[in-house]
Amino acid sequence: MLLVGWVVGKGATPIDDWFQRFWDSPARRLAFVTKPSVLVIVLLVVLLVALYRRRWRLAAATPLAPVVGIVFVQLLKPVFGREKGGGFAYPSGHVTTLVVVMGLVVLVAGCAWWAVSVAVAAILLGMVGVGITFHYFTDTVGGLLLGSAIVCVVALTSGHAPRRT
Repeated sequence: MLLVGWVVGKGATPIDDWFQRFWDSPARRLAFVTKPSVLVIVLLVVLLVALYRRRWRLAAATPLAPVVGIVFVQLLKPVFGREKGGGFAYPSGHVTTLVVVMGLVVLVAGCAWWAVSVAVAAILLGMVGVGITFHYFTDTVGGLLLGSAIVCVVALTSGHAPRRT
């Protein structure tokens, strides 16, 4: 995430310019998956399932992990200084939070194939929607990488890291 941030610099890249061409298309509606109301509902379901399954550490991490993601984003944005629309843009907090929440879905589902499929689809849709509206697409890549790192830490600390058999 740090490397991508330093490589893309402070302006748009050719990839970003390509995605920005779709700013006025119906594809911008794909950003709905990053709405706080949607993510809070998903988080509540994850929390309830974790509590029902007595996965106490995962239940404790569920409300904390998105907050950690948001704090990291707020600390990192001024470091990179990349702006879009008058505000700092890199890394995308919307996508960071989406990735953390969907990662928690995967963890609480025990890495089931359906949960991974739903998470990948939601994240890709969110990246496109956010990458053509209020962020550059490369900002969403930074959010994906940061969110993934946070999910990995949650998996390790909650005892849900993959094991070799």
